[in-house]
Amino acid sequence: MKTSQKIATIMAAAFLAVFFMFSTAVQAQQAKAKAWPVPDKDKAMKAPAKADVATGKELWAKHCKSCHGSKGLGDGPKSASLKTFAGDFSSAAFQAGTDGEIFYRTNKGRDEMPAYEKKIPDANDRWALVAFMRTMKK
Repeated sequence: MKTSQKIATIMAAAFLAVFFMFSTAVQAQQAKAKAWPVPDKDKAMKAPAKADVATGKELWAKHCKSCHGSKGLGDGPKSASLKTFAGDFSSAAFQAGTDGEIFYRTNKGRDEMPAYEKKIPDANDRWALVAFMRTMKK
C-alpha cells in the first residue's frame, strides 16, 4: 500500500472514530424519555390485517426518518438536536408494546414528538406506519 493510501486510510478511520464518539456522546447527553402512559382502550386497539408495510415505509421516509433514522435506531440527522433520545424501535422494549400503544403515540405525539393524527389523516396510513415499525426488530 502506498504511503498516501495509508494516510488516507488512517484519516478515514480517525474520522469514523470521532464521528462515533460524538454521536454516542450526544445520545448520552439526551434525556431518557419519561414514561408515556397510554389509555387502556387505546392500548387494546388492534392493527387491521390489511395494514400495508410498503405504504408505512414511504410514510416513514417522509415523516419519521429525519429523527428516528432509516432503521428506527433514533439516529436520524435531526436526532442530535433533540432534548430526548428519539428511541430505538428495534429494541425488545419497543417491540413488546402493543400496536395500539404505537398507534396512540404516533397519533397524539408529546413534547418534541409531533402528533400525526392530522398530518397523516388516513387512519389506515397510520396503521401502515405501525406495521412498518414492526419490521424493525433486531
